[in-house]
Amino acid sequence: MERLRKIGLSALILFVSGQIAFAQTPPKPEINPEDLIERLFPIPEDDIDYESIYEVLLQLYLNPINLNRADYESLQASYLLNPNQIESFFKYRDQHGDLISLYELQAIPEFDPVTIERLLPFVTLEEKNQRTKGFWQRLSEEEQAYFIFRHRRVWEQRRGFSLADTSSTGRISTRYLGDPNDLYLRFRIQHARDFSLGFTLDKDAGEQFTWDPTTRRYGFNFFSFHFQRYKVGKWKTLALGDFQASFGQGLVYGAGYTLGKGAETVPTVRRSSVGILPYTAALEFGFFRGAAATYEHRKWEFTALASFAPRDGRTREALDSLEDNNSLISSFNQSGLHRTPSELATKNQFRELSLGGAIQYKPVSRAQIGATFLHTAFNRTWIPQQRRYNQFEFRGRSNQLGSFYFNYNWKNFLFFGESAFSASGGNGTVIGMISSLSPKVDFSLLWRNYGKNFHSFYGNSFAESTRPINERGVYMGLEVRPDKKWKLNAYYDFFRFPWLRFRLYNPSTGYEWLTRLSYRPSRTLNAFVQFREEQKDRNLPDLNEPATPYRSQAIRRRTGLLNLDIQLTKNLFTRSRIWWTGVDFGSNSSNGFMIIQDLRFAREKWKITGRYALFDTDDFDSRIYAFENHVLWTFSIPAFSGQGQRYYLLGEYDLSRKLRLYFRFARTSFTDREKISSGLQEIQGSRQTETTLLLRYYLNR
Repeated sequence: MERLRKIGLSALILFVSGQIAFAQTPPKPEINPEDLIERLFPIPEDDIDYESIYEVLLQLYLNPINLNRADYESLQASYLLNPNQIESFFKYRDQHGDLISLYELQAIPEFDPVTIERLLPFVTLEEKNQRTKGFWQRLSEEEQAYFIFRHRRVWEQRRGFSLADTSSTGRISTRYLGDPNDLYLRFRIQHARDFSLGFTLDKDAGEQFTWDPTTRRYGFNFFSFHFQRYKVGKWKTLALGDFQASFGQGLVYGAGYTLGKGAETVPTVRRSSVGILPYTAALEFGFFRGAAATYEHRKWEFTALASFAPRDGRTREALDSLEDNNSLISSFNQSGLHRTPSELATKNQFRELSLGGAIQYKPVSRAQIGATFLHTAFNRTWIPQQRRYNQFEFRGRSNQLGSFYFNYNWKNFLFFGESAFSASGGNGTVIGMISSLSPKVDFSLLWRNYGKNFHSFYGNSFAESTRPINERGVYMGLEVRPDKKWKLNAYYDFFRFPWLRFRLYNPSTGYEWLTRLSYRPSRTLNAFVQFREEQKDRNLPDLNEPATPYRSQAIRRRTGLLNLDIQLTKNLFTRSRIWWTGVDFGSNSSNGFMIIQDLRFAREKWKITGRYALFDTDDFDSRIYAFENHVLWTFSIPAFSGQGQRYYLLGEYDLSRKLRLYFRFARTSFTDREKISSGLQEIQGSRQTETTLLLRYYLNR
């Protein structure tokens, strides 16, 4: 009887929606990377790994969630629903059983049209993969099988590509070993919750395309491979090659990404235990290389991993002849660049052995507890050069790390936390809460405490710094929806650094707040105004006075953003933005200003996106970051300082059912200089031009 009632309800919803009565799935919109980035990404900074965040998020979203099999963790990991909506969804599913149509989402309390529209690209109700077919047949017939080739180049000559000259002492100047072409090749075949297989090849501009085993170069500079299976008997995940891991709140396993503070002020403070993920980015650090597996037994999950990965680093001779190797690791090279002899000398200089795992238990669907452990060992001793600020950093050959974590849903409240301990005696703790206080108000609260001697190489939990070390803080986030048209997002974060930091030789405190007021009267118009302020301490410039190097002062940075999006027609979209920034450091003040106009026109087989922008900033401190559209799976948030203009044109065209072409032309023209950048990146002239060509070829379409 309940099933008949559901069918009648769905039919009524379909009729009211003006859709075909027997349709089960509404038209599935494409994922909009720009909207995804705008909503979820952290506030732009220099030291954030945007490419890794973008890559991992995109992989999560390319594996659509089956709403009839989803649990609390999978919905929370998507950042698409608030706690009240998640609770409402499970109440509906418990009462009425599995959904028979995505149109049924309209019948769930708290699911408004905007939420449903945002949710549709990332969810499904059916397992499209036919498990009755053999694995190799499924693999060979999979539609999501493609090659991607990308070429990118800056056309003005950088100093590093010019002919080398000789100094008065007879020393030949350093130049890049390779050409200015940036090359990227990827193969990927995947099916959601079934399998993923692929490889990535990458050569950066300035790197030499050569086969030279003595310098560990085999054509492309970087090669990555992964193979992952899901749901093989009681094995939830089987992984081989390059992979990442995410458990708890990211104190031990952070999966290479953290969303942190941004315009989505409530749900992004929490990390999700998504387990083992394939690594598909071109960054040359932050991943495991080996094997991993997760085994399910009733309410338990057991994960084990082993990795033996090459790492880049600078070495120096050991003073103690008793060292096993007469060289020590003095620093890691995480840039992944090997353009000069000096950079090439850092390539694969040592090996990192990682052995670890996780145990997870779900006593009920609303609760989850777990424990993690990770042992890391290097084949050379790591001794960074002694500095005042780094005397509590890791030193030695091995590190052990363990943690306990929990998640618990109670009504409209989600509680979570993790506490970890490293072999150095340091500890890190995160405790937080996300709640829907009412249908119109969401709130989040997070407290963290990371010791100055807490060492976690793959940790990526919520923090003001890029690593969970030497920090304490409290974060509060708020979202208010007074009606369907208006929305207010805000957060306040207070943090303290108990010990010294790079460019800061005193313990210090700081704060950051943001508020955004959004207005969306219809699906075709969206406007918002945003303000943000951050204050931290920074060392005063060295004036060659004995006390000066150890004095610091607060630097305050304020930014404002006014945005207007208009969908003029079905095919034509415009976005207008005005950025402002102001910086105060002691008696010095600087300001920046930027105006941006975007235009996008799309038809069935092609799409064109363009931008024209003007910027004017007093100095680098008042720089402005602006997200830019790029070709598929390529990310760009450049920083603009000085005076000039920026424009680009991006085109996409379906050459056939299997082949899609992307081409991007971008140029920055400065009016305040005749030289761009410095060192080997220096360009003589006032403009910089970059082109990007990308081809995506599907094998089975």
